[in-house]
Amino acid sequence: MSMKRPKTGTVTFLFTDLEGSTQLAHSLQERWSNVLVEHRRLIRKPALASGGHEIDCRGDELFVAFEDATAAARSAIDAQRALAEQEWPEGAQVRVRMGMHTGEAIFADEDYLGVEVHRAARISLAGHGGQILLSSSTVALLPAELEARELGEYWLRGLPEPERIFQLEAPGLGTEFPPLRFADDASLSPACETTLRVVLADDSILLREGIAALLETQGFEVVGQSDDADDLLLKVEATKPDVVICDIRMPPGLADDGVRAAQEIRRRHPGTGVLLLSQYAEAAYARDLLEEGEEGVGYLLKDRVADVDGFTDAVRRIAAGELVLDPEIKLVRS
Repeated sequence: MSMKRPKTGTVTFLFTDLEGSTQLAHSLQERWSNVLVEHRRLIRKPALASGGHEIDCRGDELFVAFEDATAAARSAIDAQRALAEQEWPEGAQVRVRMGMHTGEAIFADEDYLGVEVHRAARISLAGHGGQILLSSSTVALLPAELEARELGEYWLRGLPEPERIFQLEAPGLGTEFPPLRFADDASLSPACETTLRVVLADDSILLREGIAALLETQGFEVVGQSDDADDLLLKVEATKPDVVICDIRMPPGLADDGVRAAQEIRRRHPGTGVLLLSQYAEAAYARDLLEEGEEGVGYLLKDRVADVDGFTDAVRRIAAGELVLDPEIKLVRS
């Protein structure tokens, strides 16, 4: 990490995320830890050499802050080239999506705070492995020799207004990628349609109604409620929600029916976020949920619902495609 303390004010935030990391971990097994460490090194080296401050590193994700947008962009290009040139184990496709945004934020408690940090994370999540996405505020600060192609204006889930998104282009980088993930064309999605739609499932009607009331006061739309796993699948099929929130132990079996329903929802509706709630921190259930991928899933203890801001933020993050795990959940990933 850089020796100088990161500044408060205008900062360029870079988020990186290794695409398909869960599948890689399963396929590589004992070789996975070396791949994970090497991928971090190839991103850190140019970032820190360019004056970046590593703010966080969680599994296959890195969060780096820069005082200079051009330095951030150049470090991302160098990292993508290094990742592409690296000789990886047979069968390993190591592809990292990157996104950056420049905005105002406060550095406190060893972290950056503020909505601009979330905006940068959403931009990163919209990309694909090998792609570098930029906000318009970052592009405005880049020199002419750094080429950024505008992809359009999009609604990113969880953000209050559309974002103009650009793709950084340079020799050695890919140019053609699939449509952005978790993003809607702004011309087709007015602001009034950004309300997140939720289906709830729990056999405790008091808890279920309490969560529904909480969400509705925070601007969510609860489009369905279920008291068993079978009905939950029907509700999801009928309403096509953005997020499903369900208990782990539910009828009809009162065992892991909620987990199995969540897995089925992930298979049938891959764009739907899923949040599991439980009385206990059970890592095995979290691993089962992550079998279908780490994008747009979460596992929280029911006690977290009492923290309204934290809970609703978790739901929004899951809708935006993020992974949210309770701090009590301890997963062994290597």
